[in-house]
Amino acid sequence: MHFQSNDLTHLQKYSSRQTKLLNLITYLHEQKGMGYRKIASYLNESGIKTQRGKTFSNSSVHSVLKRYEQRVARIKEVREVKFTKKITNFRISSIHESDDLEST
Repeated sequence: MHFQSNDLTHLQKYSSRQTKLLNLITYLHEQKGMGYRKIASYLNESGIKTQRGKTFSNSSVHSVLKRYEQRVARIKEVREVKFTKKITNFRISSIHESDDLEST
């Protein structure tokens, strides 16, 4: 029997803070047309810190967006891939009760 799956680990979800931060950065970048440096300044002026409690830089803003895109791609291209199941040379053999008694 052959079985393959990439879905054997727990899919860790974003925390509510991570989701809100991602939505804010995405909104500022896509809807408002702000660059990474301006977004970092906005977040720092608003008192929002990174996950590790530091101030944002343009590269950390870029990283939030990049890591999310990588995560979505990994889920789609790796985790959700469906494999065919194969059963080859499958045989069921039984053990007779009398065989068990003779060996004891």
